[in-house]
Amino acid sequence: MTFFAIPPQICPPLDSDFRPAAIANRAFRQAVEEAGGGEPLVLALERPGGSISRLETRLLPVAHPKASANFWYAERLFKFFLWQRGGFRAWVGGPEPVGRYLQSHYSPTGTRLFDHHFMGETVYGHSFIWTLCSPEEVPPAQERYQALGGHLDGCRIGFDLGASDRKVAAVVDGQVVFSEEVIWEPTTQTDPRYHYDEIRQGLQRAAEHLPRVDAIGGSAAGVYVENQVRVASLFRGIPPERFDQVRTLFLRLGQELGVPLVVLNDGEVAALAGAMSLETTALLGLALGSSEAAGFVTPEGLLTDWLDELAFAPIDYNPQAPADDWSGDRGVGAQYLSQQAVFRLAPKVGIHIPEHLSKAEKLAYVQEYLERGHEGARLIWETIGVYLGYAIAHYADFYPLQHVLILGRCTSGSGGRILLEAAQRVLRVEFPDLADSVEVHLPDERSRRVGQAVAAASLPVIPKP
Repeated sequence: MTFFAIPPQICPPLDSDFRPAAIANRAFRQAVEEAGGGEPLVLALERPGGSISRLETRLLPVAHPKASANFWYAERLFKFFLWQRGGFRAWVGGPEPVGRYLQSHYSPTGTRLFDHHFMGETVYGHSFIWTLCSPEEVPPAQERYQALGGHLDGCRIGFDLGASDRKVAAVVDGQVVFSEEVIWEPTTQTDPRYHYDEIRQGLQRAAEHLPRVDAIGGSAAGVYVENQVRVASLFRGIPPERFDQVRTLFLRLGQELGVPLVVLNDGEVAALAGAMSLETTALLGLALGSSEAAGFVTPEGLLTDWLDELAFAPIDYNPQAPADDWSGDRGVGAQYLSQQAVFRLAPKVGIHIPEHLSKAEKLAYVQEYLERGHEGARLIWETIGVYLGYAIAHYADFYPLQHVLILGRCTSGSGGRILLEAAQRVLRVEFPDLADSVEVHLPDERSRRVGQAVAAASLPVIPKP
């Protein structure tokens, strides 16, 4: 149901059908309050090691004329919570019909079968489990945190692997002595050797500028557990029967080079990069590249074991919103806060991108129009900036954030400033309280391009002799 899919005060110039999740959820909560407080719904997700995340909200009373919206609200809320935190087991404490509704949709035959398989066997190696119960029976939160990164001693290599380009940096005692960006096409490759050789070549290039290599840290799109690849868009072309060669890729690289090697999701490294450069915490890092990557540094300065795959988390509640080509869901972040949005919006302003170009070249092609002052290109970045402002307001419902750092290839050049100004305007007009409490940061051009590679270099601890 779309009772609460409300037009925003600031409409994206190229998307009049955009219906921000932040506004819809706010309107729904207000309706619940006006109805006397409604009834509780408590969600929880369990991850390996006993981590449990918990989310509490309230639904409209059953007798309310818009009570059917409870199912829509619960499903979109659960979807976001699932991709923000991750988990192989879900508790739904609340009305049984709502629990059954969620269970049926997130089943092997439901509309969210992608999520079911991804969260179960693919990421956590465990069949997805449902527990429907009363709110009182949902277990308490048991979050796990870890201190990673910020180590700048010695001679280090950092790499950042995106779906359009790979970056590498050589760092000596915190100072960058070499960095480079190389365009590559990892998502269409079917031979794991391609990925291994490309990454190995980048590491060798960086090593040539160091007297020695003490440690290597990596940032890469996807889900990584103990330096092993669980699932990643970078390796979408690899046949299942050969995926084991990808799963251990980084372990083998570390063994071959004989130094500590740590690899994390690029969103986590984006957050770490922001925390290091700004010397602050309670920071959400958003990398707007080939997809949307996210990571969070807690107010205590720690990283979480959350999934933070906001590329799959909904931010637009328009039922006809663009569909994600991987998950099949509509209105999810990757379609709004990445180069995918640029490619989707470009035809609306008469920019037709040559098909033979690589993804990185396609983005650069549109960015050239922007830098030449093309008004349509500017509207593309203004539209994405409005998306960003409403997305930040939505994220603030799930993260105790005080800072947001945006970086990635989509923020390069003048586009970054356009994104920032549009997002800040949304916060000032529609969410003034957030505008006062959340600061959005745009790093300098160099940091936007290679900052994650440098932060990644700081991940490993160099063993003492």
